[in-house]
Amino acid sequence: MFLIVGTVEVFADSIKNPVYSNNPIAAEVDGKPIYLDELKHVRIQEALKQLHEMQTRALKEKILDKLAEKHPDSVTVQAPKVTQVEIKQFYESNPGIKEIGNLSQVSAEIRDYLEKSFQQVHVERQYQHAVEQGWVKVYLEPPNDFRLVAGLGTAMVWAKENVPSTRRVFVLEYSDFQCPFCKRVQITLDKIRKKYSNEVQFGYRHFPLPFHKEAHGLAQAVECARDQNKFWELQNLFYKNISNSVNDKEVLGMAKLAGVENIRDFEFCWRNGKYAERVKNDIRDGAELGIQGTPTFILGAYDSVARTVSGEMFSGAVSEEKFVLVIEKYISSTRTEAKLNQ
Repeated sequence: MFLIVGTVEVFADSIKNPVYSNNPIAAEVDGKPIYLDELKHVRIQEALKQLHEMQTRALKEKILDKLAEKHPDSVTVQAPKVTQVEIKQFYESNPGIKEIGNLSQVSAEIRDYLEKSFQQVHVERQYQHAVEQGWVKVYLEPPNDFRLVAGLGTAMVWAKENVPSTRRVFVLEYSDFQCPFCKRVQITLDKIRKKYSNEVQFGYRHFPLPFHKEAHGLAQAVECARDQNKFWELQNLFYKNISNSVNDKEVLGMAKLAGVENIRDFEFCWRNGKYAERVKNDIRDGAELGIQGTPTFILGAYDSVARTVSGEMFSGAVSEEKFVLVIEKYISSTRTEAKLNQ
């Protein structure tokens, strides 16, 4: 007899020392197994993580329900009640709420929010106390790590490098020049490039969204600037100056400002769609990876010979703290692998 807990198999007959696996056999073909991890792609992995988070919350609540019966003096299910003083303090310390209404108008919503927040904190504290007391053993495990392997294709790289590269970590960006979140994250990327100027390589590929009318043309324009070694200069000007719309004259003006010397060649390249297929190929490659919006980053170990990044995918205006956390993880792991291979 066995029980299925998420993706974990627990054999009830040996519950004192349970046998479990995060990678159970999903099927057999001619006697050979197909494991769950073989079915994964980035969206499945995200769904598995979300499922695990939901299971974990439900499990902690179930644990506390059972412990409250046996240890009523130490474990309580309900969090402390929210007081009117706490509601007022929350209202006064969050100016944005005042734009919605006065204290009496938003008091019920604040109470509901604080009750949920207090309950989450309470459950976590009670759960950690139960674990410390040895009352609980948890066998539920998160999904196995999933490394997405992305080819660089025709990505424009930030730093010149020898082959093989001394940089062992790569941040690959898929972006859209008319995406506000893409614009916002450029400041963060500038900081990260300075911080990891010797350890990390950065690359850029295009993913213009269909509802941004000029984005596809702008992507082609920076590729034309690339012919004259001014890709990053024009890319930077586009993000600083373009929001909703732009005309041809403005693009040509920014190309001159970026240092493109032969404007005639640039304009001919751009107007004749020399790099239209390159941009379309970026979109196809991004879609195959599971990219649905911008900006999206693939951050991981860099193989400069195979021209691949093996790691994780992040979407949105990722914070500097998150970049640093993940980059440091991969720098550490690649250093360890390098030592083992010596």
